[in-house]
Amino acid sequence: MGDRGGTSESLVGLRVLDLSRVLAGPLCCQLLGDHGADVIKVEPPDGDDTRRWGPPFVADDMSAYFNAINRNKRNICLDLRTSQGHQVLERLLENTDVVVENFKAGTLARWGFSDERMLERHPRLIVCRITGFGADGPMGGMPGYDAITQAYGGLMSINGESEGPALRVGVPVVDMVTGIYAFSGILLALNARQRTGRGQVVDCTLVDTAVSLLHPHSASTLADGRVPVRTGSAHPTVAPYDTFEASDGAVFIGIGNDRQFRILVDRLGMPGLADDPRFRTNADRLGNLKVLSELLSEKIAPLTKNDLAQDLIARGVPASAIRDIREVLDDPHVRHREMVVERGDYRGIGFPIKLTDTPASVRETPRAKGADTHTVLTTLGYDDVTINQLLSARVVLQDSPNPNGKEAAHE
Repeated sequence: MGDRGGTSESLVGLRVLDLSRVLAGPLCCQLLGDHGADVIKVEPPDGDDTRRWGPPFVADDMSAYFNAINRNKRNICLDLRTSQGHQVLERLLENTDVVVENFKAGTLARWGFSDERMLERHPRLIVCRITGFGADGPMGGMPGYDAITQAYGGLMSINGESEGPALRVGVPVVDMVTGIYAFSGILLALNARQRTGRGQVVDCTLVDTAVSLLHPHSASTLADGRVPVRTGSAHPTVAPYDTFEASDGAVFIGIGNDRQFRILVDRLGMPGLADDPRFRTNADRLGNLKVLSELLSEKIAPLTKNDLAQDLIARGVPASAIRDIREVLDDPHVRHREMVVERGDYRGIGFPIKLTDTPASVRETPRAKGADTHTVLTTLGYDDVTINQLLSARVVLQDSPNPNGKEAAHE
């Protein structure tokens, strides 16, 4: 992938205003930027909270966390608590296709920028609103972080070992998937705008995302009323589908059908298990899972994790050694898929959406807070005298250049 210029991506010409902070909104806007959109990130004077979510830090005012989700964006520092800040925001909206915001419900409306008013003034605008629980309903307006909605939305209840406590999923999966849902919703709204000529609101909430991720547990509960329980790394409806200890570490084996089970037990030197009435079908294996797990564990224990995993996957049985993050990021296949990108001092995760004709690219590395304030205001028609007045009043702030490399050109 890498730097391909600035005209080949799918969303070239799309103008996005990123009023969001923390994770879901910034990730959504980074995805839009990766695919060519001109994204302007608006930060408050104190900056996005995640700038300080470290160590590690990649610069004085930039944590690795922030650095990972804010590339391909210009940056303006603007105090939206002021009337002059509202005037600047209105100017920004005049040339915007999509605005993404995750303020607490009602904040923008109090400043005179309700969804209805923005769409009335800018009929083609797409407003993407990301909140914890939404603006209405019994929990409407309540704040919500990823872990809170993992708890509220049931994800924690089914994550962890059966005899242990409920656990937060080890990555902020609700925030990240909400960002991806928002990205998808914006693309849907853009497609609809081609037909109707009108924008609309894309309404994404963390709790909706959490509930959407409950499959297959939600399907089981809706089917027969059962309350799912924690099963550790094991699958609730497929067996064997779990982690096993080898001589040098753990290996995960996922059996999806009877043929794969037959291959597994043949590899482990006990082919007769495939015809044992206790294990012949998936339902049989689930009903006798404790005994089956003990038999498999005994055979797997003296083997090495990588040899077993590679042998099984070569035979068509999904398996992998359990690897740490450094192993993953250094992995030859991960590198072949270009899922680690480097540009100067910048290192980040690559593009999971691969397009043959209009690929994503890294055109700008993450910017210092307010690095593009003067440039953006100039493009909005502000002269130097007015910009200096805004700077003096601290309505806007102009910070240092890009901490990760050279200044990027903006056309």
